[in-house]
Amino acid sequence: MRSLGRPNAARAIGNAVGSNPISFIIPCHRVIRESGELGGYRWGLERKTAILGWEASQI
Repeated sequence: MRSLGRPNAARAIGNAVGSNPISFIIPCHRVIRESGELGGYRWGLERKTAILGWEASQI
């Protein structure tokens, strides 16, 4: 967000990502909060955690 010149645009970016119907192809599930915690995900944190776990197991 800082690189866009809009450091306070987290909500707008989150809404745009959340309305993305192809979010698995575009890896918005990898977005985490600055604190390192998982933030919200349109399809729920359980699914986000599962996707991240699956990806980690593929390495």
